Amino acid sequence: MSFDLIKWAMNPFMLMFIAVLSGMLLGKLLKIGTSGALFTGLGIGWGVMKAANKVVEGGQGNIGAAERILKVSVVDKGFFSLFLILFVAAVGLLAADKIAVIIKKYGAKFILLGFLITFLGAGTTYLLTILSDSSNPYEVSGVYTGALTSSPGLAAALETARDHASQWAGEYDTLTEHDKNRILSIVSPGNHLSATEVKRLVPGQVDSLLVNAEAGVGVGHAIGYPFGVLIVILAMRLIPKLFKLDMEREYETFRREMAAAEEASGVTHIEPVSFDLIAFALACAGGYTFGMLKVNLGPLGYFSLGSTGGVLIISLILGYIGKIGFLNFRMDKKILGTIREVGLAFFLGIVGLRYGFAVIDSLTGSGLYLAFVSTAVGVVSMVIGFIVGKYVFKINWIMLSGAICGGMTSTPGLGVAIDAVGSDDPAAGYGATYPFALFGMVLFTIILHKLPM
Repeated sequence: MSFDLIKWAMNPFMLMFIAVLSGMLLGKLLKIGTSGALFTGLGIGWGVMKAANKVVEGGQGNIGAAERILKVSVVDKGFFSLFLILFVAAVGLLAADKIAVIIKKYGAKFILLGFLITFLGAGTTYLLTILSDSSNPYEVSGVYTGALTSSPGLAAALETARDHASQWAGEYDTLTEHDKNRILSIVSPGNHLSATEVKRLVPGQVDSLLVNAEAGVGVGHAIGYPFGVLIVILAMRLIPKLFKLDMEREYETFRREMAAAEEASGVTHIEPVSFDLIAFALACAGGYTFGMLKVNLGPLGYFSLGSTGGVLIISLILGYIGKIGFLNFRMDKKILGTIREVGLAFFLGIVGLRYGFAVIDSLTGSGLYLAFVSTAVGVVSMVIGFIVGKYVFKINWIMLSGAICGGMTSTPGLGVAIDAVGSDDPAAGYGATYPFALFGMVLFTIILHKLPM
């Protein structure tokens, strides 16, 4: 009888199960709910990556298993997407019956919040970029998309980073010595090239600049993403306490506003079924397809909702319609709630596993400034977004918590908001804000690369 400890310890299924198991236990202990899976995932992910590197470098043990861990960043991204889709579809169907009423009542405010939060994030990012001469501007701009946990924003950042780097290379001869040195630090990191030595960029250096600009965005996003998730999770727990919100009063305000709005709109009741797997699968497949559609916005490039946005919007629409032929999209809330919790727990655990090494390594290395930028972007965007939403727009916390997460394009934050308020109602605020925040995210990402750095 034999047992391969390394193969067992580096099996992605075991790692996911252990991250969720330990995370849920931690969540019960610290009263942070499903969020515990993120924190245990971060620790496990860091430890597994360190162990895998040692196995490969030492050339002993199950090198194949270690190499697979390093290649996919612990857990394949496909698992990340699967559990995210399950979570989002369940959330959309749960919140769908009130979406029309909520959009009618708060719609314009949610649109403004979506653009405000993404603008604040971009402004904070730009300010911290120009304040740090030593930082790679492409890494810092990548942090913006990571801090707001936006994959479509990352795609826009990668495309515009290459265009910006090409323009910078073409203008090299006319730039200041300061800007030339910044370019050379990106062209050849660690070699300390000087503008007094390099009067003109040769083709090989231009190619290196383009490649390193894109790579810098990727590095910034990888470091910014987990910190963005952490900040949103903490904010959903701490904002009510810091601003001394009376939760009973917030609930009462929400119920009163919804009752009045529903009575005015004449919402029809549809009897739910226990669960309709065909309808649920259709919501997932239809939403995923819708998220892949790209709209040409001319000089702004192409815009798409991505899998998260597509599944959420289609689930809300189908859930609001309620029934199409033999398909029933109004399902038992307990069953959908279970799917939502399973999806969120595994999604958060996988986020931790995939980004654990980047998070902990950044806190002990050169990524410390990028971690600071991500934290600052998240805090500024959410705190000001909350103040405007609560005290200017007069939105109750139940709706506002979801809208802030939508403005941050943060699906993990939505899960925590739902957990914290004890209902799925924040999902409607999230769904109404998310598309506009996503558009703002892409727009401001492009603008960031057109500003002088």
